Amino acid sequence: MAPMKIATWNVNSIKARLPRVVEWLEQAQPDVALLQELKVTDEAFPREVIEDLGYNIATHGQKTYNGVAILSKRPIEDVQRGLPGDDGDEQARYIEATIDTVRVASIYLPNGNPTDSEKFPYKLAWMDRLIDHARELLSYEDATVLGGDYNVIPEDRDCYDPAGFATDALCRPESRARWRQLQFLGLTEAFRARHPDISAYSYWDYQGGAWQKDHGVRIDHFLLSPQAADRLGKVEIDRTPRGKERPSDHTPVWCEIEPAL
Repeated sequence: MAPMKIATWNVNSIKARLPRVVEWLEQAQPDVALLQELKVTDEAFPREVIEDLGYNIATHGQKTYNGVAILSKRPIEDVQRGLPGDDGDEQARYIEATIDTVRVASIYLPNGNPTDSEKFPYKLAWMDRLIDHARELLSYEDATVLGGDYNVIPEDRDCYDPAGFATDALCRPESRARWRQLQFLGLTEAFRARHPDISAYSYWDYQGGAWQKDHGVRIDHFLLSPQAADRLGKVEIDRTPRGKERPSDHTPVWCEIEPAL
């Protein structure tokens, strides 16, 4: 049985990026695609075009902002929309479901900038909720893959200009401390597990020729439960879509989960 290829991609508007998304799904053929920043309601998601490619779809959308989705060539079961812990949080940033033997989540963690606004405390509180929920997920001892745009630069080597980003919400000590807390629960960061020594990026700003200069940051990640980490195969960042016409400012990251023995 072939491994399950799971991709994560912040598409920065599914409507604006639909040609790029369709093109990449056709070429890369992921079994599961976790999408973020859809910027559409559930009703406005371009379902037919994606379904024609052979994908089942679960969305948690929101008009103009945020929005997450799970696309899967296999059945999507037991869908949970929204991150537990705050019933008053109306931002569509989390969706979770089971696909075969794997529990997957598509995560769009808050950016948190500017840090002197309410956005930074919201980011940290959201991360605290994610830590609590991840702890619960781990207690089930299932193969779990938490993928998405975490808006966290884990280490200085994951950023082209660490000094320039030192006070950014993506690098602030409070953000990185919570990222480490997630890993200390027993989660494995997939890219670093397979590429311990290289610097690579998943996001390049539209401004200042960032893509052409390779002025990027790595903020799109997979965190795996021990049961998923034991089955981890390849992990790669596919830079190709970022160099296309009218691209997202993020590019897909994918990992393979080998079949259970």
